[in-house]
Amino acid sequence: MAADTPAIVSGAVPRPDSVPAVLDRIESVTLSSITLPLAAAVSDAKVLTGRQRPMTEVAFLFAEVRTESGHEGLGFSYSKRAGGPAQFAHAREIVPDLIGEDPNDIGRLWTKLVWAGASVGRSGASTQAIAALDVALWDLKAKRAGLPLAKLLGAHRDSVRCYNTSGGFLHESIEQVVDNASASMDAGIGGIKIKVGQPDSAEDLRRVRSVREHIGDDFPLMVDANQQWDRPTARRVCRALDEFGLTWIEEPLDAYDAEGHAQLTHSLDTAIATGEMLTSVADHHELLRLGAVDIIQPDAPRIGGITQFLRLATLAEHRNVLLAPHFAMEIHLHLAAAYPHESWVEHFDWLYPLFNERLRISGGRMHLSGRPGLGITLSEQARAWTVDRFHIVAPC
Repeated sequence: MAADTPAIVSGAVPRPDSVPAVLDRIESVTLSSITLPLAAAVSDAKVLTGRQRPMTEVAFLFAEVRTESGHEGLGFSYSKRAGGPAQFAHAREIVPDLIGEDPNDIGRLWTKLVWAGASVGRSGASTQAIAALDVALWDLKAKRAGLPLAKLLGAHRDSVRCYNTSGGFLHESIEQVVDNASASMDAGIGGIKIKVGQPDSAEDLRRVRSVREHIGDDFPLMVDANQQWDRPTARRVCRALDEFGLTWIEEPLDAYDAEGHAQLTHSLDTAIATGEMLTSVADHHELLRLGAVDIIQPDAPRIGGITQFLRLATLAEHRNVLLAPHFAMEIHLHLAAAYPHESWVEHFDWLYPLFNERLRISGGRMHLSGRPGLGITLSEQARAWTVDRFHIVAPC
C-alpha cells in the first residue's frame, strides 16, 4: 500500500465534508388583536364577591412570524377582561427587534425583547406580549423540524389526562353543572372541575356534594375558589372538603400568599394547586421554595411563553411537584406531554371557534396529533374578529 493511501478500518463510515448549517432570518411579523365573544356571561367567585364583572369576551394577541425561507410560526397570548390592548401595544413597540434575526435563537431573542421594554418590568403585560412571539418561534422551530412541538421538546407521553372547567362556573345552576359534567364524561374527558368560593360556603359544599354524588366516588373531581378565601376560611372549608376525595383544591388563597398556601399544603390530605395568576418564573419559584403547592399551574402565555415555561418546569420537576397548566390547552398539551411526571391539561371549549383543528379526546386523555408545531391554524372566524392589526416586514 502506498504511504499516502489512507488506511480503511473495517466497518467505518467515511466522514463527509463538513456541511454548514442552514440559517434563516425573520422576514416579517403580523400581530393581530382578536376579541373572542363568549356565548354567555361567565361568573366565578370573584364576581359573586364583587371584585370583578362577569366575563363576556377574551382578548387574544396572535403573532404570525415568517422567515426568508418561507417557514411560518403561530403563537398567542390572551387577557381576560382588561389588558388586551396593552399587550398588543407593547408587542407592536418591540416586534421590530425581531426583524432580521435568526428564529432559532429563541432564548436570546426572549432576552432581547425583555430588554427592549425593560422599563415596564419583566412580568405582567410586557412579558405576556413577548409570550405570543415566543410561542410563535417555538411553533416555527417545530414545524421546520417536521415534528409536533412535544416531540421537539422530548415527549414523555403521547397523551395527557384532561379535565373540564368550562362547564363548572357559578353563573349556572347546580342542575346545569351536573348536566355539563355528564356531557364532559360522555365526551371522554377524564375529570371535572367546578367553581367554589362563594360568600356562603355552605352553598359551595352543597354544589360539591351534588356533583360528587352524580359522577361517583372514583371519578376525578377538582374545585377552584379563585383566591376568594382568607386563611381562617380556607382552613375551615378545605377541611370540610377533605371528605369528597378531591384531586385538588385550587387557589384557596390570594395568588401571592405563598406562606398561606404552604400552611394548607402541609396540613391537609387534599392536594393544593395554584399558580395560574402568577406572571413570572420568580413568583412561581417562591411557591416551590416554600413547598406551598402539590400541583403547580403555570400559564405559558402569562409567564412569558414557552421559553419561560420550560425554565419553570425544570424547577418544578426538581421539587417533584406535579403539573396542571392553566387554560390554553392548544399550547399546554405539548408542554404537559414533555413533563417527566404525569400531568393534567385543562379543557376549555371556549377557544374552539379560533382554530380550524380540534384536539382529540378519548379515554380521559387529550392526544397529541401528528401535525407539526402546535398543530393549529387560525380560522376565518378568528380573522373576522380582528379589532387591530400590525404588519412589519424587513426592508428590501
